[in-house]
Amino acid sequence: MNDKPLPVASIFSYARLLWPRWQRRRVHGRSMEPTLPDGTTVLLDTAAYRHADPQAGDIALAQHPYEPNNKMIKRITAVTEDGRYFLRGDNPNATETTDSRSFGTVPRSHILARITHRFS
Repeated sequence: MNDKPLPVASIFSYARLLWPRWQRRRVHGRSMEPTLPDGTTVLLDTAAYRHADPQAGDIALAQHPYEPNNKMIKRITAVTEDGRYFLRGDNPNATETTDSRSFGTVPRSHILARITHRFS
């Protein structure tokens, strides 16, 4: 992920051309702080993993394994030998967070998009 915020106007113009590949989403909660503070708007690339596998270090939108309507933004911290993904938030002090420490690894099909930028 590029840590420099992009100007909102230019990113919206570009995103409109490539819709629906690019989508905006707001970060809810403190689990990804300080990288993505609560309320930050991010740009997700829904096609990022069509021809490439998610990698450790990527910040991704993932589907919760037991709550199908719950989508979460987490960092992929490890990929197992059998192709499953370990997800964690960046904030070790976040108390109200759910990640792979509580639900285990997730299959590739649960990794939905890659977070590419945050809005300024």
